[in-house]
Amino acid sequence: MRTVLLTLLGVVLLAGLTAWWLHTHERVPREVDMPRIGEARRNPLFALQVALERDGVRVHSRRRLQLLADGARGETVPLAARDTVVLYNDPRTLRSDEVDALLRWVDGGGHLIVRTPPHGLLAKNAPVPLFAELQLLPMGSDRESGCAEVGGLGAPVAEGTATVGDDRSDEGGNDEGRGVLFCGARRFTLVGANPQHSWGDLQHGYVFARIHRGAGSVDVLAELDFLGSDALDRNASFPLAHRVLEPNYRAGTVHLVYAAQMPSLWATLARHSWMAWGPLLLALLAWLWRRMQRFGPQLATPVLERRSLLEHITASGELAYRYGYAHLLYDAARNAFLARLRRRDPQAAALQGEPQLMLLAARFTDVPAAEIRDALLPPFANDHTAFRTRIATLIRLRNRL
Repeated sequence: MRTVLLTLLGVVLLAGLTAWWLHTHERVPREVDMPRIGEARRNPLFALQVALERDGVRVHSRRRLQLLADGARGETVPLAARDTVVLYNDPRTLRSDEVDALLRWVDGGGHLIVRTPPHGLLAKNAPVPLFAELQLLPMGSDRESGCAEVGGLGAPVAEGTATVGDDRSDEGGNDEGRGVLFCGARRFTLVGANPQHSWGDLQHGYVFARIHRGAGSVDVLAELDFLGSDALDRNASFPLAHRVLEPNYRAGTVHLVYAAQMPSLWATLARHSWMAWGPLLLALLAWLWRRMQRFGPQLATPVLERRSLLEHITASGELAYRYGYAHLLYDAARNAFLARLRRRDPQAAALQGEPQLMLLAARFTDVPAAEIRDALLPPFANDHTAFRTRIATLIRLRNRL
């Protein structure tokens, strides 16, 4: 009966807890941004590619331009007359033959979209063959470049700059679609180019210019970050991206080149890793300076006077042995051994003859008893081998006590 009551009480408590949980808690869905994987992770223009495909535009995305046969495989991607090419990376990676081929394709009706070289340690005076052909000049990396405000439908507003696109503005104070772009981007100036549309001025530099060449056009912008996957979630990016792609929109294929060519390892280290290798280089030079003895020709180090006490003792022993005082050297070695033996094993030191030898043999098991017996007896005169053997044995026994 008690078991039944306890079981019923447990069921009631469990039911009450369940009812309280369902009454006080509500299941609410929550969206969690998952990290990008696959092509979305390695392709910064993946969101633009998906948006264009959903809008019915043919899109081809790749890492390299592949306009000319290059390398062992020699694969090329031909460009049609009404295609659009977006070079997302640094235009300095283009070779001279690729620049010539691109401009010939633009003259036939193509639409090319490029950006200025980014700021960096070597960006100020680095040549840009494409900009030289377009008669544009990137401004120095040490110039201050502010932001450009973009209004609705991708039209720029404020700061008295020239506009790209139409002049429509939001009515009723609606700020939807407004944003700020090109903050800190490297602007450019016009050397001899006469763009059809531009955004900027000669004093502060331009952030956009559309230059017509033959049947096509080239769009130069201070940056293309607004086309990246991280920026397309902002309201101002979509309309501006559409206006940049407008000339050949749906007329041909849009080629998204997000890594035109990998820069060299040394250039990458010089531009982006100088904060790491600079201090290491200074530390290496300081270490070499400290280890360096002197500057000038390599001269032999002068021999210094030798004043080693051990050398004096060795020389004194050789002199005493040469003049017949070997017994004194032996007595000194034997007395040193017996003195330490008295400190370590007084019983063995107090004995004489065979009893002492038996205790020493039991203590030094790896030394033959015959060698110990010989070491305790003085050698014959002029017996050099016996003298050296006895001295070496006494020193070894003394060190092991």
